[in-house]
Amino acid sequence: MSFRVVIPARYGSVRLPGKALVEIGGQALIAHVIARAADSGAAEIVVATDDERIAGVARRAGAVAVMTRADHASGTDRIAEAVATRAYGDEVIVVNLQGDEPLMPGEVIRQVGCALDDDGAEMATIAVPIDGARELTDPNVVKVVCDATGLALYFSRAVVPWDRDRQPDAAAALLAAPRIYRRHLGLYAYRVGFLRRFAALPPCPLEEIEKLEQLRALYHGARIRVISAAVEVPTGVDTPGDLEAVRRVLAARSHSGR
Repeated sequence: MSFRVVIPARYGSVRLPGKALVEIGGQALIAHVIARAADSGAAEIVVATDDERIAGVARRAGAVAVMTRADHASGTDRIAEAVATRAYGDEVIVVNLQGDEPLMPGEVIRQVGCALDDDGAEMATIAVPIDGARELTDPNVVKVVCDATGLALYFSRAVVPWDRDRQPDAAAALLAAPRIYRRHLGLYAYRVGFLRRFAALPPCPLEEIEKLEQLRALYHGARIRVISAAVEVPTGVDTPGDLEAVRRVLAARSHSGR
């Protein structure tokens, strides 16, 4: 199945200003993300940015750079503006790959890009098992609950589902139902027609409370297919500590020749 990858990459970042241009192993972070997108076999890689410096790095790394407004509230809104400049039909599949994921496996990007089949789901995304009580209770870790067919029921920063009999013992809850608790990863696929409609929708109360834009899609009746990552997905870059961890991983890969 053919798909395009669009990477939203704004210059501003609360924790790491200019994050997309931070050097890792001799390359800007955004160049590593573009390389991961290339690993997926995407038909085209587009970087949607508000900064000419990021655009220049993107072009040199082999991506198409599209300049977008600086005031977008979300990466999806930025992607929607960029897609509007491309000659994509409504059925073209676009993968939203965050600009701070230099270790996202190409295999997982390809998974989500190929996950929109004929079952009517408007979006697809990825989840991995929660591997500890600390992660389960961390509000920065987004949890997802699905129905029997693998469609998302809800996303939350809270512990969901809530184990009434074992609360507040998160470790016991994980032991009792380990496959139920899953971490959502912010990697999405959608067809262009739906992306346009989604970006035009107003924020909903659930989204505003949880600060999770995918809840806007659920609130308005969209179906989100949730698939399990085929391989381990390392951390992205959100904090200075994450940045150092990614530098260590890439340095180790370079030394091992991978």
